[in-house]
Amino acid sequence: MSYARHMIRTQVYLTEDLYQTIRLKAKKEKRPTAQLIRHLLETGLKEKNKKTKTNAGDALLRIARLGEKLKIKGPKYLSTNIDKYLYEE
Repeated sequence: MSYARHMIRTQVYLTEDLYQTIRLKAKKEKRPTAQLIRHLLETGLKEKNKKTKTNAGDALLRIARLGEKLKIKGPKYLSTNIDKYLYEE
């Protein structure tokens, strides 16, 4: 795991139970509490990004499904008139 050279100090309020759990885990792993907290935040955020990350194809499919659900119709002959729709006012 790599950390940026420049650290920014921040303050976070934790419940006593959460604090004790983190403190005990850090002691068990023989590492500083702050290092463990950074690690847990980093891995948690990476997991969240994996779950929410989509590619352009997935995004377009979701938009198409939403259009079907809302019964939105696009212009007819879009592929043959694409320049007209894109560049004319």
